Amino acid sequence: MERLEFIAEASGERLDKYISVKTDGEITRSGAVKLIEDGNCTVNGKTVPKNYKLKSGDIIVVEIPEPVDVDILPENIPLDIVYEDDDLLVVNKPKGMVVHPAPGHYSGTLVNALMYHCKDSLSGINGEIRPGIVHRIDKDTSGLLIVAKNDTAHKGLAEQIKEHSFTREYEAVVNGRVKEDGVVNAPIGRHKLDRKKMCVTTENSREAVTHYFVLETFNDSTHLRLRLETGRTHQIRVHMAYIGHSVAGDEVYGNGKPKSLMGQCLHAKKIGFVHPVTGKYLEFDSELPEYFKKYLNGKKIV
Repeated sequence: MERLEFIAEASGERLDKYISVKTDGEITRSGAVKLIEDGNCTVNGKTVPKNYKLKSGDIIVVEIPEPVDVDILPENIPLDIVYEDDDLLVVNKPKGMVVHPAPGHYSGTLVNALMYHCKDSLSGINGEIRPGIVHRIDKDTSGLLIVAKNDTAHKGLAEQIKEHSFTREYEAVVNGRVKEDGVVNAPIGRHKLDRKKMCVTTENSREAVTHYFVLETFNDSTHLRLRLETGRTHQIRVHMAYIGHSVAGDEVYGNGKPKSLMGQCLHAKKIGFVHPVTGKYLEFDSELPEYFKKYLNGKKIV
C-alpha cells in the first residue's frame, strides 16, 4: 500500500480537490472522493468528509490500496505499436477507440487490447481500470500514447509529465483562418453547468499553456501544429474554441460535425521523453492517419 503525506499550506480548500491538485491529477478528484469515503484518508489522524475545508497546518495522510482484480477482460484487438521494450511501449491509437474502460465502454478499449498483448506486464498504479495508462487522449483523437509496463516506469513518466518535460505535439484542422503563430495561456477547469465539459476559467482551475503554429490556411479553416506545455483534459479543444478557432468536427466545443468527419480532426503526432529506466531520450513521430489526410485534401481542392 502506497502512503502519501501532505501538510496544508493554506486554509479553505476542499480536501478532495487538494489531493487531486497535490498529485497533479494522478489521483483524480473522483478518485480522491472514493479514497476519503473508503476511509483511506485522514486529516490530523481522523477521518473527515470529502468536503472538509482544510486549515493551514493540517496533516493529510492518503493510503492508496493495492490494485484489485476486476472483470476487465483481455481482448485480441490489433495494436499499432511503434516502440516496445521491457518497461514501456508507445502505441498509435486509432480514432474512435476508448483508452480505458468506463461506464458504457467495458470492452473494445485500448486497455483490453493491452491486457491481451502484455499479459501481466502492466503498471498497477492507476488501478484495475487503467493499468499502464500514464496519460490519455480522447476517444475521437488519434495518435501516440505511452504505456508503462511496471510501476518504476510509470512513476518516472508521471514525474516528467508533472514537470512539463514531455515533448507532445499534435496536428489539427481548426475552423476559421488563423493569421499567425501564437500561444494560449489560459487556465482550465470544470464547467459549472456541464460537469462533463471543461472551460477556460479562473475558478478551481489549473494552469494550461498551448503553443500553435500555422502550417497551411484554407478558405474557412487552418491546418495547425500544436505543442503542449501542460496536459489538461481537453486542453487543445478548449483553448482553440476559446480563441474562436474550434477544432473541426468537435461536437462538444465546436460548431458541430462535418459529414466527412467522425469526431474532431486532431492527431497526437509526436511524443518525446526520457526513458525512465535507461535515461535515454526517445522521440517518435507518427504519420497523419487517412481520415486526417482525406479531410485536408478536401480543403485543398475547394
